[in-house]
Amino acid sequence: MAPTCLAGHRGWTTPTAKAAALSRGFRGAVMNPWLVAAKSALRSQTRTRRKALPLEVRAAAAAAIADRLGGLDLPAGAMVAGYAAAGSELDPSLALARLAARGHPLCLPVVVERDQPLEFHTWRPGEPLVPGNGARVPLGGALALPDVLLVPLIAFDERLRRLGQGGGYYDRTVPALRRIRPLLAIGIGFATQQVPLVPGDARDIVLDLVVTEDRLVTRAS
Repeated sequence: MAPTCLAGHRGWTTPTAKAAALSRGFRGAVMNPWLVAAKSALRSQTRTRRKALPLEVRAAAAAAIADRLGGLDLPAGAMVAGYAAAGSELDPSLALARLAARGHPLCLPVVVERDQPLEFHTWRPGEPLVPGNGARVPLGGALALPDVLLVPLIAFDERLRRLGQGGGYYDRTVPALRRIRPLLAIGIGFATQQVPLVPGDARDIVLDLVVTEDRLVTRAS
């Protein structure tokens, strides 16, 4: 599979076309107050557990997740979107380095506008990252369309529902990308982030699988 960069991609040739393709159905949404409160409480609880993990546990988990991701049968040459870890998030850098060594081009997410889907810019391990709008982002890099998306999370459940930071970026981005091409959305995080139930509604994405240090959670699990 050849990596796809955005330049010249049909329907994504200009910023205006990209915004129109990606933003349908997300502006003006009104959230249920109960749902907002339930998500906020769950974020607080799960963040506390995640922050309490010792450094050696984090490092071991990152290595185990890199091993599990390496065992997935990804299409040859598929472009993989990772992320630059912030705070207590699981650090995917080892996994990304191994995927790059296997011939997968990489890209990282970039916030370009609030309430809009993410963009993705190409990046290689070792290239500099600079402060962006809420996360570190590539310095330069071409616009890209990922085939595989490694999704950070605060919590997840057995149904593959995901709780994120609350900005809604991945909930906008995943459906938008799937309207354009097939996409494999893989949540990655610590086993302690699994909860019995993630509250949500139709706007919240369902992942294709979740990889933790302990297991691979699929829809058939």
